[in-house]
Amino acid sequence: MRWSWRIGSLFGIPVYIHATFALIIVWVALSHWLNGQSLAATLTGIAFVLALFACVVLHELGHALTARRYHIKTRDITLLPIGGVARLERMPDNPREELWVALAGPAVNVAIAALLFLVLYSTGSWQSVERLSMVEGSFLQRLMLLNVFLVGFNLLPAFPMDGGRVLRALLATRLSYVRSTHLAATIGQAMALLFGFIGFLSNPFLIFIAFFVWIGAAQESSMAQMRSSLAGIPVSQAMQTEFRVLETTDSLSRAVDMILAGAQQDFPVNEHGRLAGVLTRTELLKALAQRPLSTPVSHVMQHNFAVVDSFEMLEVALSRLNECACNTIPVLRNGRLVGLLTSENFGEFMMIQGALAASRQAPRAAA
Repeated sequence: MRWSWRIGSLFGIPVYIHATFALIIVWVALSHWLNGQSLAATLTGIAFVLALFACVVLHELGHALTARRYHIKTRDITLLPIGGVARLERMPDNPREELWVALAGPAVNVAIAALLFLVLYSTGSWQSVERLSMVEGSFLQRLMLLNVFLVGFNLLPAFPMDGGRVLRALLATRLSYVRSTHLAATIGQAMALLFGFIGFLSNPFLIFIAFFVWIGAAQESSMAQMRSSLAGIPVSQAMQTEFRVLETTDSLSRAVDMILAGAQQDFPVNEHGRLAGVLTRTELLKALAQRPLSTPVSHVMQHNFAVVDSFEMLEVALSRLNECACNTIPVLRNGRLVGLLTSENFGEFMMIQGALAASRQAPRAAA
C-alpha cells in the first residue's frame, strides 16, 4: 500500500504503518495535552493508542495465522487510522475455513479482554465505568473495554468487517458462493445506509464508516461475480499471443527501443529458447537511472516470477496476478512460452465478454 512504512515483521509477515496513522497520534497527543495540561498525560495517551493498535495487529495476526493453517499466505499487515488490514493472497474456498479465518481476529480480542479483566479483578483495580473516558481512567480497563468494542464492531454483518465474511460463510453452506456474497453485501449496504442516517443526526464519524462499509460491500460482490463469470474459461482464450521477447544477452538499449516501438510494457526474457526471466517497465526505468545502456537485461530482469499454463482456468490466473502484484504473467504450454496474460488484456477480455452477454440478452428482451 502506498504511503506505508515497514516497521517490522511477525511470523514472517511484514507489518506496515500508513502515513495517515500519524494523524491519530497527533490528535491523541493534542486531546490529552488540552485535557491534562501535562507532558505525563500526553505520553500516557500516546502509549494507550499504541497499545490499542498493538491489539489490532494481534487481531490481524489471528486472521493470518489461521489462514496459514489452510495453506493461505498473508502478504502483509498494514495499520490504518480505521484499524488494520491483513492482505491474504486469497480467501478460503471452503465456507467452513472462511468462517474460522474470519472469527480468528475477534477471538484474539476476546482473549485480550478476558486476560485484562482477570488482571483488573485479581488486583482490585476495577473502576466504575462512569469514571472512564477516552482520556481519563484506568489504562488497562479502558484497553479492555475497547477490545470488547472491537469484537462487537468487527462482528457487524457487513463487508469488509469480519462479520460480513462470517455471514457469507454461513450462507454459503446452503447457497452458492455468488448468491451468498450478494446477500451479505446487500445486508452490509443496508447497514451502511443506517449508519449514514444516524451519522447525519448525531455523530459525523458514522458517515465515514457508512461510506467505508458501502464501498467494501460493493467491491466484495463484484469480485464474487467476476470469479463466477471466469469459471470454466481457460487462459488460452484470453492470453495475448502477439508479443515481443528479449534475450538475456540483449542490452537495456534494446529494451528501450522495443518499449518505444509498441504498446508492450513488460517483456519475457529467453535464454536458449527457454523462459529465463521477466523484465518489467518498472525495473527497466530503475536500471536506466543507475546503469549504462549497454548493461545486459539479465542483470536487471526478475528471476523469480509467476507463470500460468495455457490450460489453467482464468480464475486461477487472476488469483496469481493478485498474488504477485504484477502486471504481466507469462503463459506456458509444455514448458514453452506461448503467450502473455496482462491486467490490460484481461480487462479487455472481461469487457468483451460483458458486451457479448448483453447482445445475447437483447433479442430475448425484444421478444
